[in-house]
Amino acid sequence: MLSLQFSNYNLETGTDEAGRGCLAGPVTAAAVILPAHFENSMLNDSKQLSEKAREKLRPIIEEQAVSFAVTHLEPLIIDEINILNASIKAMQESILKLNPKPEYIIVDGNRFKPVLDIPYSCIVKGDAKFMSIAAASVLAKTYRDDYMNRIHEEYPMYNWKQNKGYPTLEHREAIRKYGVTKYHRMSFRLLPEQLKLDI
Repeated sequence: MLSLQFSNYNLETGTDEAGRGCLAGPVTAAAVILPAHFENSMLNDSKQLSEKAREKLRPIIEEQAVSFAVTHLEPLIIDEINILNASIKAMQESILKLNPKPEYIIVDGNRFKPVLDIPYSCIVKGDAKFMSIAAASVLAKTYRDDYMNRIHEEYPMYNWKQNKGYPTLEHREAIRKYGVTKYHRMSFRLLPEQLKLDI
């Protein structure tokens, strides 16, 4: 059973990201402030939910949240500042978009950097413990999936609609066959034998 609050602050936001381990596409983060009496028995860490369940939860979260925001950070930025910093930056940017400004931040994972003067806590596996982080994980995942579905239309040969940019065998075979696109993360090991890849 997920807990609603971690701190004693009324305006507590949870934040999480999706797409950190992908070879292509953005890293996407969301931040969500839930109301004091929010309840939803279906809500869980987005990785534990089916795509159908996530799609069903998204409008509920958006309608009932006090505030929510989503941020995509492109591969160029990921390559420039590295994936950890890009994940944190995407979470920070989502938090900065929230209105009202949160009084406390709970972050999924063990690394974060301060936003303004807002106190925060990092919670390992937080998306399976706290509702606001789980809600953020659902939004981050569904918005990123939508993004990957859109760019799939541009480059259907990589089948991003299915693999969402993750390093599946099929995705790597397509990189080997067709090369890379503007959506690929050049700082990632796109192929096991990276040195032979003619970029």
